[in-house]
Amino acid sequence: MSEPAEAPRRRRARGDVRAGLVAAGIELARAGGPEAVVLREATRSVGVVPNAAYRHFADRDELLAEVCAAAMNELAERMVAGIARVRGKRGNPDAAQRRLAAIGAAYLEFAHQEPGLFATAFAVPRQHAYPGVDRTPLGLLRDALDELVEAGVLDPHRRPGIEYPIWSIVHGTAVLTTQGPLRGDPDVAKIGALTADFIGSALS
Repeated sequence: MSEPAEAPRRRRARGDVRAGLVAAGIELARAGGPEAVVLREATRSVGVVPNAAYRHFADRDELLAEVCAAAMNELAERMVAGIARVRGKRGNPDAAQRRLAAIGAAYLEFAHQEPGLFATAFAVPRQHAYPGVDRTPLGLLRDALDELVEAGVLDPHRRPGIEYPIWSIVHGTAVLTTQGPLRGDPDVAKIGALTADFIGSALS
């Protein structure tokens, strides 16, 4: 009796391998931050030989840039979802202030729920840009501040550039409470609320 013929090995489409490597990189980042994004580990997860990665990415930094962009997109999506939960027409003073608070809360929530991805979102290698990022936290913050001006909450003369100190405050709070000396603080929710109140008071 003849031996059964060996099933032909299924060849992965080129796009499938690239997408698979990025997806594997995202999961590595989710578990261990940007340092965990390693080409060899990504190829192992996808089930291809290590050299296959170099058909799609020149080096580890190029893969990391894609993963950073995906992490940034996920953070922005959380912020957009927070905005969407706030009722009220654009330009309504109360709604505008609640939308600003919602994007800050979503930012901090993402940092605590996905610390690996949060750290990765801001770790793009210097020689790379963020490929494929449609919306950014900074862009969403700017839009929320523009609405505060439209609503008469924020003086338009104070608007230019004010997004930078506000972003710095929220990002600093996120880092301090996830990676810094306030990590594990039982009053972390209170710290987030105090941050939001401080920003709201400073703007109005």
